[in-house]
Amino acid sequence: MIKIIFLFLLAVGLLTASFVLADAPTGAIRVIDGDTLDVGGTRVRLHGIDAPEASQTCKTEQGRSWDCGAWVSREVRARYQGKVARCTAVDRDRYDRIVARCAVNGADMGAALVGDGLAFAYRRYAMDYDLVEKQAAVAGRGLWTMQVENPARFRQQGQSSAAAPQQQVAGDCSIKGNISAKGERIYHRPGQEHYDRTRINTAQGERWFCSAAEAERSGWRAARR
Repeated sequence: MIKIIFLFLLAVGLLTASFVLADAPTGAIRVIDGDTLDVGGTRVRLHGIDAPEASQTCKTEQGRSWDCGAWVSREVRARYQGKVARCTAVDRDRYDRIVARCAVNGADMGAALVGDGLAFAYRRYAMDYDLVEKQAAVAGRGLWTMQVENPARFRQQGQSSAAAPQQQVAGDCSIKGNISAKGERIYHRPGQEHYDRTRINTAQGERWFCSAAEAERSGWRAARR
């Protein structure tokens, strides 16, 4: 009986170990955004940090709006794209991504990004980088030189907007005039690939059009697909 119990516990231990190994990706990095990576082909969300979304904007001290989310993604990509990361799994999120601590050349990526003001400590889930963030704030590094909305709040507001019906111009004015992260003015017609997920924020200069000709006269170009 004792032998059977021992064999059972050994099998459970081996099975648990195999899960841990499966959730410990190592490999070349492909940067998705400021806190999300593909590591050796596995999608990873960095543990304990939260970076601005790629579409998120901030304001400078002079009140000028600029694309800080895209800037963070470019900075992270310049630092880590193609380098080899070794990750330790902590959890899985609701999107079934592995949540992990990752290191490049022995240096913790989360600490580096928070320390340089490219991301914030995600205190809702961990206090690992609380002190690192405070040091970055005092030193005025990266995002700490500007006004930036909490990324979690930004996502929540975006989801609320997506859930609510969009107000549209009366009549058949269903063409969406969107401004991209790069500042390009692009219009989307119903039925095009990105039409349904394109959101119009009139406060940022985006608008609805009644015809393609009207959009082009106003300086918008047609979406390529």
